[in-house]
Amino acid sequence: MSRSTPERRVTRVRVGEPRVSVRDALAGEEPLEIRVLGQSLAITMRTPGNDFDLAAGFLVSEGVISNSRQLTAMRFCEGAGEDGVNRFNVLDLTLAPGVPAPDPSVARAFFTTSSCGLCGKASIDAVRTRSSFDVREDPLRVSPELLVSLPHRLREAQELFASTGGLHAAALFDAASAELLVLREDVGRHNAVDKVVGWALRETRLPLRGTILLVSGRASFELVQKAIMAGISMLCAVSAPSSLAADLADESGVTLVGFLRDPSFVIYSHPQRVTTTTT
Repeated sequence: MSRSTPERRVTRVRVGEPRVSVRDALAGEEPLEIRVLGQSLAITMRTPGNDFDLAAGFLVSEGVISNSRQLTAMRFCEGAGEDGVNRFNVLDLTLAPGVPAPDPSVARAFFTTSSCGLCGKASIDAVRTRSSFDVREDPLRVSPELLVSLPHRLREAQELFASTGGLHAAALFDAASAELLVLREDVGRHNAVDKVVGWALRETRLPLRGTILLVSGRASFELVQKAIMAGISMLCAVSAPSSLAADLADESGVTLVGFLRDPSFVIYSHPQRVTTTTT
């Protein structure tokens, strides 16, 4: 049985018809403890899978590293349950010599939930992590026609969502070719974005100039912050952004798009990156 989509027996009810007992797939959710040099940094609730990407992306989002040379090793360590079986739920990361360890003042106080990546942060000021990349310099330009085509492509590529109906997704597209570069799914949208950023770090693609990050659901302050830390100048969401997300995007030079659903969308900041539709 997959830990990403575990199954359990459920009872399906339709009014006026007999109940039916069937096996159904759920979105997997387990804790992952991220350690740096043996010291616990965070415990996040996530969907198992692409854990190395998640941990690497988390370090980028927290401003600990900005390129793959700064992260020399990742390994699973103990994570056994009461049955003695290792669930591979503890990851220890090794930084390159000279790379400072994470600042305890911005570490997660206890754990992050799958719904709120900010839980445990010391303060909003600590979230405004300084990025190694300036997204204002990205000359990215995209057409409205390209943007409205992306949500359908994201949904088509969501393999785990098709099984469970309960996972968020983050997808990275090349703005010039419209190629889907990578898609990651997780019970937490912030985890899905970290998995995308971690993939990019491990593929030595940072900063992610000329790309579009598309997320299912809403756009939060933290997702804008993660985009900035990865050098992404355009963040799109199929639902609404928060006011703080729009403020941060405007302040930092990110083009923030919400309610992206063919044939329309709303631009909340830096609209110059979306070209004018010609008729």
